[in-house]
Amino acid sequence: MGQRPNDLTPHASPQHYLGAEMRAWRTQRGLSLGKLSRSILFNTSYMARVERGGQAASADLVRAYDDALGAGGSLVRLHASVLEGISLEGLPQENVANRGPHVANGSVALAEKPEIQAPSEEGMSVPVRSDDGRIIFVSLSRRALIGALGAGAAIAAASDLSAAASPAPRSDLIASGADPIELLQATRRVLIDNDNLFGPHRVIPTVQQQIAAIKELRADRRGTDRRQLLQLQTQYSELCGWLYQDLGDFRAAQHWMREALEASHMAGDDELTTYILARRSQLAGDMNDPIEAVDVAEAAEDRAAPRSRLAAVAATYGAHGHALRNDQLMAQRAYEHARELLAKMDPDPTSPWGVWLDGAYIDVQRAHSLAALGDHRGAAAGFRDAISRLPAGYHRDRGVYLGREAVSLARAGEAEQAASAGLQALAVAKETGSDRIARELAQLDGVLDQWHTVRGVSDFKDALTEAVLRQA
Repeated sequence: MGQRPNDLTPHASPQHYLGAEMRAWRTQRGLSLGKLSRSILFNTSYMARVERGGQAASADLVRAYDDALGAGGSLVRLHASVLEGISLEGLPQENVANRGPHVANGSVALAEKPEIQAPSEEGMSVPVRSDDGRIIFVSLSRRALIGALGAGAAIAAASDLSAAASPAPRSDLIASGADPIELLQATRRVLIDNDNLFGPHRVIPTVQQQIAAIKELRADRRGTDRRQLLQLQTQYSELCGWLYQDLGDFRAAQHWMREALEASHMAGDDELTTYILARRSQLAGDMNDPIEAVDVAEAAEDRAAPRSRLAAVAATYGAHGHALRNDQLMAQRAYEHARELLAKMDPDPTSPWGVWLDGAYIDVQRAHSLAALGDHRGAAAGFRDAISRLPAGYHRDRGVYLGREAVSLARAGEAEQAASAGLQALAVAKETGSDRIARELAQLDGVLDQWHTVRGVSDFKDALTEAVLRQA
C-alpha cells in the first residue's frame, strides 16, 4: 500500500504555496513523483522537498513542471512572483487554501497568476558523470545535486535557523513590541552566518520572505524609518543576489542585484549604491564578462569617496576584468593600483561595506586572475597562501580556494597534489552546496583524466562519482 503524502501547509510561506501548487498540478494529471521524475529527469527527493516547501524550487524545475503538466506558464509566473518577494497576502487565497485534501484527483481549474517576467528561466548547468567517464554539464537543478549533498548538515541546523531567522508578517513584527528594523537587521546577520556554514539553498527562501516583510513595513513608515527600511531592502536584495551567484544561477543573481541597485537609489545612500556597483563588477567577473566587469568597477571607483575602502574593492574587481581580457599588463597595473589604494586608505570606521578587504583578499583575487592568464603555478601558490590565512569561519571560501588551487595544480602537472586538494574541496561542497566549488571540481575532473593512474587521482574520481550518483 502506498504511503499517504504529507499534508501541505501552503500558507506557511510563498515557498510553501508554490510547492503546493506544483503538487496540485501533478496530482491533477494523475502522475506520481516517480513517473514525473522519469519524464523531466529530476531527483524525486528534491521534487518532494520542493512540493513540501522544504527547499526552494529552481527556475528549471518549475519550467519542467509547467511544460510537462501543461500548466500554461502559471507555475513559471508564480515562481517569478516568489522571487520578486511577493507576500502571502498577495497570492490568490482561493487557489490552494480552499482545495480539499483530494482535490488533485478532480478536475479543478487552476487560476492564472499575474504576468511577471521570471528573472531566471534558463536551466542551470550541473555536473554529471557521462557513460565514457567524463564529468559533463547538463541542464538540471544545481540545488538538486550539490545542494542535496549537504542536506544532512543543513537539516541538522534547520530548526536553529528557522527559530533564529523565521520570517514575520508586518503585524507580528509590530505586535512583538521590539523594533522591527532592529529585528530585521539581526535576522540578516543570522542568515549570513548560516549561509557561510550551510550554503545558500537553505537561506534563500527566508531572505526573500524578509524582503516581502520589509516591503509591507514600508507602506506605513515615513522619514528616517522608511529610509532605513529601504537600506535594509537593498542589503537583503544584495544578499539574495550573492546567494544565487554562489548557486550559479546568474540570471537570478543579476535580477536581485538590479533590485538592490534600485532600492539603494531610493534610499539615497551613495555609499551603499557604490558597494552594489562594485558587487555587480564581481558578478560580471564570475560570468566571464570582462567589459562589464571593468566598466562597472570603474564607475564604482569614480563614485567612491577618496581614500575609502570601496575604492580599493572596486579596483580589485576591475583588475580581474582585465585578466579576463587576457591583458596581463593591465591586470598587473590594476592590482598594483588596488594595493596602493589599500595602503593609502583612511576608511570611515562606521562603514560596514567591504570590511573584509585586506592585502590577503587582493592576493587571492590576483591568484584567480593568474589562473585566467595561464600562470597556473603562480595561481596555485596564491591560493595556498590565501587558504593558510583564512579565518576559521570562512568554510565555503576555503572550499572555493581549495577547488581553484586543485585546478591550478593539475594544469601545472602536479596531479597527486591536485587530487588531494580536490578531495578536501569536495568535502566542503557536500556540506555547503556551493556551485562555485562544484564547477571547480568538474573542471578538475576533466584535467585529471590524463593522470588517471596516478596515486590519489582515482580516489578523487571515485569520490566525485559517488557524490554525483547519490543524486541520480
